[in-house]
Amino acid sequence: MKRPLRIFVLAGALALAACASSAPPQAIHTGHGGGSPAPPQPLRAGERFLDLAMPEPYAPAAPHGGTDEYRCLLIDPHLTKTAFLTGTRFEPQNVPIVHHAIVFAVPPEAAAAAHHADAETPGQGWTCFGDGSVDDNHPSAWVGTWTPNGTETVLQQDAGFRLPAGSLIVLQIHYNLLALDGKTGATDRSGVRLRLTDGTAATKPLETVPLEAPIELPCTSEESGPLCDRAAAVADVTARFGPGVGHTEAHLVNDCSQGTPVPGNTQHCDNTVPQPMTVYAAMGHMHLLGRSIRIEVNPGTATAQTLLDVPQFNFDDQKLTPLPAPVHLKTGDKVRVTCTHDATLRRLLPQLRTLPPRYVVWGDGTSDEMCLGLLTATVGE
Repeated sequence: MKRPLRIFVLAGALALAACASSAPPQAIHTGHGGGSPAPPQPLRAGERFLDLAMPEPYAPAAPHGGTDEYRCLLIDPHLTKTAFLTGTRFEPQNVPIVHHAIVFAVPPEAAAAAHHADAETPGQGWTCFGDGSVDDNHPSAWVGTWTPNGTETVLQQDAGFRLPAGSLIVLQIHYNLLALDGKTGATDRSGVRLRLTDGTAATKPLETVPLEAPIELPCTSEESGPLCDRAAAVADVTARFGPGVGHTEAHLVNDCSQGTPVPGNTQHCDNTVPQPMTVYAAMGHMHLLGRSIRIEVNPGTATAQTLLDVPQFNFDDQKLTPLPAPVHLKTGDKVRVTCTHDATLRRLLPQLRTLPPRYVVWGDGTSDEMCLGLLTATVGE
């Protein structure tokens, strides 16, 4: 089934494979990176840095007896005029518990809803499995992603995410508490550096286009347990993260697999381009069982192109990858995301080998999985 592409929109104009690798498991994931971050790229003409930090330290606490929390932390950049975001550099303060992070821009029309979500929730920020939006009519824009060893990606084109005056920033941080080994009291005060420019009449507003595929990864033949039953595994994800996340797999199976789950290591989904767009960069996101991810345009046809190919996926080295040249997509083009996962990695990784085996479906936890492609593009050209 061909599902239409979704676009993360802000103020009407803003938002941001196929075969298993033979590489040894150590090449896929070696644990959260703790090395020195790469030096920042220099400012270009007309750009400036804006350094932001969480207002105060936050002590994560995973709900429902789990080991994961997605927390949205609200930061006001105090923008008094429209700016264009041309780069983001998330700066984790407590790396062992920060699994990954997404930077969202909240449009001015949703600022009141964001402040309300922050104020009505005890402690700093609010729990936000799924995405960082607080207003369905004015969704937040996905403008940056960080995983361990992540660095800033700066496009060479005159393009950026448009941030009107009054926009807010949300850091959606996935905290994984397995590193605490049962201890409590750890805090985090991460921040982000925004690369801003005033832009010109020629500056192109970027949007983020997500591509999702289902996860239907059974337990291996050597594994057994109650969560190896698919229905039990889906119920467990729902109990840990709520029905919004719990129903995701069903929606993906309906949209991508004609409603019938197809167990296996490799899954894909075809998305239909709803309007012309130009793609400048691509990224793939999976969790610890990921082996490979690919994003293709019109696969199997004379116009086929590969936008992203990561044959040996490494969780700690996920990054936005600029294309050698912008790729123009037409209305009706098909974009396919394909992911391969490997359940045998579960018994080799320190983060997972003490957890009970499970039939893995789409979920927000470290022991769950995702198959998510991201395109950075201008839309409507």
